Amino acid sequence: MKKIVIAAAIIAAGAGGYWYTQNGAGSSASANPLLDYVPADTPIFSGQLKPFPLKAYLQSISGNYQQYPSNALAEFGELDSPMGKFFVSIYQQYMDGIKEPALLLKTFGFPDEVKPYIYTLGALPVLKIDVNQVDAFWAVLDKAEKDSGVTHEMRKVGDVDYRAYALSDETSTEKADLLFAQKDGILTITFSTSITEPELLEMAFGIKKAPQSLAASGILADIIKTHGFKDDSISFINHVEIVKALTSADSNMLSKQLTKFFANESVGEDPLAQIRTPECRTELTAIAANWPRTVAGLTAFSVTEKESHMAASFVVETKNQPILAAMQKMRGFIPAHLADIDSTIFSMGIGLDVNEVAPSLTAIWDDLQKPQLTCAPLAELQAELSQQSPAMLGMFTGMANGVKGMSVSLLDFKMSTQDQEPKLESLDALVSLSAENPSMLFNMVKPFAPMLAEVQLADNGDATDLSPILMLPPELGVKPMLAIKGQHLVVYSGDKGLALANKLAGEKLSANGMYSLSADYGKMFTPMLTLLEMSGEPIPEEMKMLKDYNMRVQMSFDVNKQGLVIGSVANSKATEKK
Repeated sequence: MKKIVIAAAIIAAGAGGYWYTQNGAGSSASANPLLDYVPADTPIFSGQLKPFPLKAYLQSISGNYQQYPSNALAEFGELDSPMGKFFVSIYQQYMDGIKEPALLLKTFGFPDEVKPYIYTLGALPVLKIDVNQVDAFWAVLDKAEKDSGVTHEMRKVGDVDYRAYALSDETSTEKADLLFAQKDGILTITFSTSITEPELLEMAFGIKKAPQSLAASGILADIIKTHGFKDDSISFINHVEIVKALTSADSNMLSKQLTKFFANESVGEDPLAQIRTPECRTELTAIAANWPRTVAGLTAFSVTEKESHMAASFVVETKNQPILAAMQKMRGFIPAHLADIDSTIFSMGIGLDVNEVAPSLTAIWDDLQKPQLTCAPLAELQAELSQQSPAMLGMFTGMANGVKGMSVSLLDFKMSTQDQEPKLESLDALVSLSAENPSMLFNMVKPFAPMLAEVQLADNGDATDLSPILMLPPELGVKPMLAIKGQHLVVYSGDKGLALANKLAGEKLSANGMYSLSADYGKMFTPMLTLLEMSGEPIPEEMKMLKDYNMRVQMSFDVNKQGLVIGSVANSKATEKK
């Protein structure tokens, strides 16, 4: 069973990565007839509103998979479960084709541009994607059947024939099937269980429209307008509809399905009974109204065969002004170079106004204490929270008075071998601590670091060599320099580190973010793998995949007037095939 879960996780990871890449290329929601079959109360939705250039995108990333070993999934070939082998076969066919995008599209029967949708009909997940050669896709499933011993059953609903693959054991009273169908050039993948009604499958397969559809609801247009997203693709999780389903028996499609499922005698006691009370319904509904949705959309998009660049924002919406205001007060300073994913190999920055941490967390804590909750599970959580006052934080944050943020940036490094041992030849890096008065902060720290007792820093930017203090040997190739650059206490190494430190000196402190992390996979791993090759040491197949991996990524966290924002940037460039 464990191996089945692992195999399914592989497929899910591939599908999840594919879903993420589909957030690009847009039009208005009204121009997408498939939205007529998506109910407005769907708890989860992710849809491509314009054709996504799949072939061009795959071309831009295919070079990253040239080192992919053909036997990477060999260990999963020994899975005991036929269904586990079935999933692995499909994924192996995908990985075999990704090095040649044209071959991959031909193998799976996908066109050069696609408009995928992922959503739920209540609890029933549905995946739709364009397919122009359906026989090719059936051939993929046929091969997976041959590799695994799994067989399908042909069924029919309305005018649609579909394949059903049993996921449950023959002896199990609860039946679950994986379904594949094609209608009007759209491939649909979904599931069915013992309680799935034919009408639900009709809606999933595009035979019957939703009584109240997402297309007519205006939800997608509202998300685009509210958050300034491109109208390329939109995703959301509807917290309000989920709370309705959990706290009532028949308020939406999901609630009716849950009620029916838990009414089954084999399930036992209804686990939702505790929160399906008037008190819990009222209080959880009020919480959901304050935190209505998590939404996602593109803020930048460009895809060609040579390069793909996508930036997306994930926003946890909130209307709770006290909490939102408190979090905004904690925002600190993130250096400008952290936003440029081409300027560093690796960087991380934390923007935090230390002076505001304790009062802001106390304000959040106070807001969570009111009103007094009566719903049993919520009241228990509130009681536990009341014992964890953040006021004590003020004693610790006082030591870092005036700090607005810190960052670490790796700019360049060179490695070599000496006596067949790896050796760091040079390092360009920058570590910064941004504060209102960095000189005063440094003098406060010195008593706790005796090695710095004799160090005197000038406000004019003159640097002190830390090598003697840290007892670093010259052959290490690192010469850390300590200096005050403007409102920033910095430690840098190398010419690039110095240049960036001088640039940082001109940046004034501003509340511009809370967290940033970026990495350039190619610059990070290629030198190390080259060094391993020079040393003659065997390189694991998993590490070979990272050689010349031409991709840059960035993650960030911030707070704006709509809510909590997680930013994501991915840039990939086509590389020469090996």
